[in-house]
Amino acid sequence: MLELSKPEEVIYEAIGHCYDRLKNFAQARFHYRKALHLNPDDSKLHYKIACTYYNEGQWISAVKQLESALKIQRLQPEYNLLMGECKLQLNELKEAVQFLSTAVRVRPRNISGWEALIRCLYSAEFYTEARQQTQAALDHTNNKTIFLYYLSAILFAMNKSKEALLYLEKALSASPKHLKKFVQLNPSILQNPQVVDVIAQYKKKR
Repeated sequence: MLELSKPEEVIYEAIGHCYDRLKNFAQARFHYRKALHLNPDDSKLHYKIACTYYNEGQWISAVKQLESALKIQRLQPEYNLLMGECKLQLNELKEAVQFLSTAVRVRPRNISGWEALIRCLYSAEFYTEARQQTQAALDHTNNKTIFLYYLSAILFAMNKSKEALLYLEKALSASPKHLKKFVQLNPSILQNPQVVDVIAQYKKKR
């Protein structure tokens, strides 16, 4: 297409997308930048460039691109979500919470946004707020099971073991596939004999 016609933003973006899918992030970025040169006000292109940096673990470079994207569209949920994830990786937890809170406020049914916010609050040891946000996530997502697991993990961190175990049992009964995310939130949870017993009992019943 480039050989047959004059350069157009959409062509460069399409080539960039193909390289993105091939995980050749440097080439993807190169073509996204060419598209951006033709349309500097396209916030989506800044976001796509940020994604290539994020996929390479270049958090600071991703943040710079996201800042440009957010100047154009401040409330775009995807931009705020990715910025929050970058800030989380950079251990800038308070800023991460702000961006992730914006993402879920704008799109309250977005499960990945709630997950990121709760993981961030948990990492920051803001357990009371994490519990509140998890309850909100359950309300907005029709009681998705992943948030039962997160609520259980938060209650364990708050030394409310009895209540935590009840939620863990409920979550396991509803959807065992999310158990891995429960453990990822705090791998040391498997040192708790009560947790190990509940998981073992569930596996025996199966």
